Amino acid sequence: MLIRERTEQMERLVLSKYACKSDTGAVRDKKEERCPTRTEFQRDRDRIIHSKAFRRLSHKTQVFLSPEGDHYRTRLTHTLETSQIARTIARALRLNEDLTEAIALGHDLGHTPFGHAGERALNEVCPSGYIHAQQSVRIVESIENGGTGLNLTREVRNGMECHTGGAAADTLEGRIVRYADKIAYSNHDIDDALRAGVLKPNDIPWDVQYKLGRTTSERITTLINAIVESSTDKPDITMESGIYKTYLHLQEFMFEAVYTNEIAKSQEGKAEKMIQTLYKRFCKYPDELPDEYKKIMDRDGKERAVCDYIAGMSDRFAVNKFSDMFVPKAWG
Repeated sequence: MLIRERTEQMERLVLSKYACKSDTGAVRDKKEERCPTRTEFQRDRDRIIHSKAFRRLSHKTQVFLSPEGDHYRTRLTHTLETSQIARTIARALRLNEDLTEAIALGHDLGHTPFGHAGERALNEVCPSGYIHAQQSVRIVESIENGGTGLNLTREVRNGMECHTGGAAADTLEGRIVRYADKIAYSNHDIDDALRAGVLKPNDIPWDVQYKLGRTTSERITTLINAIVESSTDKPDITMESGIYKTYLHLQEFMFEAVYTNEIAKSQEGKAEKMIQTLYKRFCKYPDELPDEYKKIMDRDGKERAVCDYIAGMSDRFAVNKFSDMFVPKAWG
């Protein structure tokens, strides 16, 4: 018996009846010979980790643009924290950890440079609009590997697309990631805001500190436990109502105190202007696109190719590209 077959057999014996099993639930658009050692969802996880889009996350903004210091979160560290939280929940509920991890690692591949400021900027100028969850799926379907994509399973792509807003994911593993994403960013954004001086410990609402916890670790543990206790042996992923109400208060507080804070967001207007200026430039001069995006232009149109190119940029690459094009060079 192959190692993969032993793993699949173990899943059938150990996992919940509500779990998505690797041998029966993993569906690819293009059929492939199965790996002797890894399950299909393990292969998806590995393909995401080895993708160019995943590596670029290390230089993309989470909340604070170009922060001074090495300890602020990036889009990559957010992704890893989301994955850790999601796997903890999946294991506790006896759901498929490999599927959960693959979805979590891929959920933000489509984020733009400069975080949600970049997403807003592209959404305003791209004819088809811009939603990062949909772009994450587009990357793995038709941008990576020279345009051929990663051929991920439908279950992973569905979880990536449904991780924020809209319809719930088809699998419970995908629904876990939706919660894990929120738990991760709500709590690590508090940590970053405290480090930046945007928040002080006593600013955090009393009911949040009392019911969820005073530290990041305490709050994450409380929220995870509230999901596990509410969802064990159930056909859906939910959070205990009292804790969820307090969590919503935390989100409301973070929106008012951090996500729309004038100090924290003081540079976003510049970032949005930069993104839109680059978009207009490449639409006017598409010959300046790299060859791989010229192929996308031939296939999907100029505006789509330009949007893909800019969305894939890291913060510093976008700044350097803007500087090369629009900032005069010194004689020398």
